[in-house]
Amino acid sequence: MVALDTDSYRLERGSEAPDFELPGTDGTEYSLADFEDFEALLVVFTCNHCPYAKAKMDELNYLAETYDNLAVVGINPNDAEEYPDDSFERMQELVEDGTVAYDAYLRDDDQEVAAAYGAVCTPDPFLFTSDEGTFRLAYHGRIDDALNPDEEPIEYEMREYVETVLAGESVEAEDKPSRGCSIKWKAGNEPDYFNV
Repeated sequence: MVALDTDSYRLERGSEAPDFELPGTDGTEYSLADFEDFEALLVVFTCNHCPYAKAKMDELNYLAETYDNLAVVGINPNDAEEYPDDSFERMQELVEDGTVAYDAYLRDDDQEVAAAYGAVCTPDPFLFTSDEGTFRLAYHGRIDDALNPDEEPIEYEMREYVETVLAGESVEAEDKPSRGCSIKWKAGNEPDYFNV
């Protein structure tokens, strides 16, 4: 396992969220339009097996439950053939047993969405604000200040940024890289920015 920091940002603040059409664990196909009624959108590239990603599941569930005008969308891009714990079936099991309670948990099987966002590790969170129906990047960075899976956070930074966005204000804080396991790219799928 390699712990990576996100240090290659392909999306600048204010950039429009790349659209997608991805299957959800509930059998529904999702695109950005399915979240247009929300004032904010948190897209998190994550997975089932990485200890860094698992350590943030409870906080993502908290964000999804607490903020009615925020949609929390998990996207799992990992190669499930090499990492069976990241299979779609396992994703469905985690939703069914309540381990994952995001607004949607989606499967990026061809990994094109992860590449379009410039995702590097799991978890890799992107917070967007709705600009008259268009989601624009407000913040790209870590969920809280616990950098290792066995640490307890002191500052729940993403909560603060979500509240800032929902108040109609800009996030002034600098992006702080997330830390996690590398995305498990399929052979030949590694994007140009992938430099590990």
